[in-house]
Amino acid sequence: MNLDPPPVIGLTCSRQAAPERYYVSEDYAWAVAAAGGLPVLLPPVGTGRRPPGGQAPQGLEAQAAAILRRLDGLVLTGGGDVDPAWYGEEPLPALGPVDPARDGLEMALARLAWQQDMPVLGICRGLQVMVVALGGSLYQDLPSQLPGAQRHHWDTARNVAVHPVQVKPGSRLAELLGRAAVDVNSFHHQAAKAVPAALKVTALSPDGVVEGLEAPERRFWLAVQWHPENLWEDDPEFLSLFRALVLAAGGGRLSS
Repeated sequence: MNLDPPPVIGLTCSRQAAPERYYVSEDYAWAVAAAGGLPVLLPPVGTGRRPPGGQAPQGLEAQAAAILRRLDGLVLTGGGDVDPAWYGEEPLPALGPVDPARDGLEMALARLAWQQDMPVLGICRGLQVMVVALGGSLYQDLPSQLPGAQRHHWDTARNVAVHPVQVKPGSRLAELLGRAAVDVNSFHHQAAKAVPAALKVTALSPDGVVEGLEAPERRFWLAVQWHPENLWEDDPEFLSLFRALVLAAGGGRLSS
């Protein structure tokens, strides 16, 4: 796919305290580039305060608005846990480390992207951010909160599929993947619990955990709980998710 100029696609980043650095897996950038986009990294430079009443700390909305003015599309990437304060819950013992600056920026980006109908692809944590940004909630920890849940956090190579996912027929996700069942990788212990009405569930794992979401009323708002950026080189159908994002970000027009 060739778009000229290539759409600029923002990739959110994780933050490490010691040594201090921002980072994201290069597989995201390669997938965006292979799909015809121009990837840029979005470090969470902002306040470290927890969210007051589920709102982004002061200043992050303006920062997010300035970022989105320079982007054509957005990938909300995987990473650490989302602070349950964003959906009105206290932390459970199994909650992992949280990053208020990243949470705040990504919530502001997701909410503004929704309002502006900017194309967004959410991956793993990104799916969870999209759920919470629109008023939903999460399982803070599947093993302790969902009896009967299968294993979802695997210590395997990133490109190894570990469980099947059923995709809803007629969904955009099914159209892009070209099949109703896929085998996926899995590296999460949080998951969508209460899904906002604006988002439709399009994929489930055998235990009923949400694996795919999309917003039919938006140009492209789609999320998966697995990591297609690690799988597309072995299974090219997974690159279709990034191609669809880039195409929507480019206005749906291919250059000659």
